[in-house]
Amino acid sequence: MRIRLCLAALSLVGGAGIVTLSAPTASAAACADIDVVAARGTFEPGTLGLIVGDPVLSALQRKLTGKSLSSYAVNYPADLSLTSAAQGNADLVNHVKAQATACPNQRYILVGYSQGANVVDNSIGISSAGAVVGSPIVATLPAAVEPRVAAVLLFGNPIRALGKSVTGTYQSRTIDFCATGDPVCENGGDDVLAHLGYTTDATSAATFAAGKV
Repeated sequence: MRIRLCLAALSLVGGAGIVTLSAPTASAAACADIDVVAARGTFEPGTLGLIVGDPVLSALQRKLTGKSLSSYAVNYPADLSLTSAAQGNADLVNHVKAQATACPNQRYILVGYSQGANVVDNSIGISSAGAVVGSPIVATLPAAVEPRVAAVLLFGNPIRALGKSVTGTYQSRTIDFCATGDPVCENGGDDVLAHLGYTTDATSAATFAAGKV
């Protein structure tokens, strides 16, 4: 029940407050130095995601002043349907593969919040099957692209509640935030509001990513 409350709360994050915020604008260059690929959380509003994606992009723009950045919002339902995360998984992989072909020198920062973290997990070969709003892996980034993924930034990652985390090839390039009491990523967590507070981690995530670029 607490987890469903968390996900339902994301649909209410919109409201009047959103109109006072301006989403960051990324470079429109087809071959920017770095493409920030963000998968939003369930029902999360915003361009890349009001709680995580947009603040992280803004923080990256401040940290990576010598680099050109583009951004991509993973195109998927981000709802409670059984195939939602799988659709995001396929879209993320297809996007990065296409970019990697078109832009041979481009690197990638992958960002995932809540269900979006499941999308990123699957895309780098860590199955989110069995997690809240998770799915089996339907596509993974090819080995040739792997060295070009500079950083993986995860927030409220549902696989954490299963005792899983990112291991293997991407482990050293991954930072995975789970707020104390967040029932989506902490088994037994009981603080619904903790799942909505990851905006405060945007600067830390961007600092981590900057150190990997």
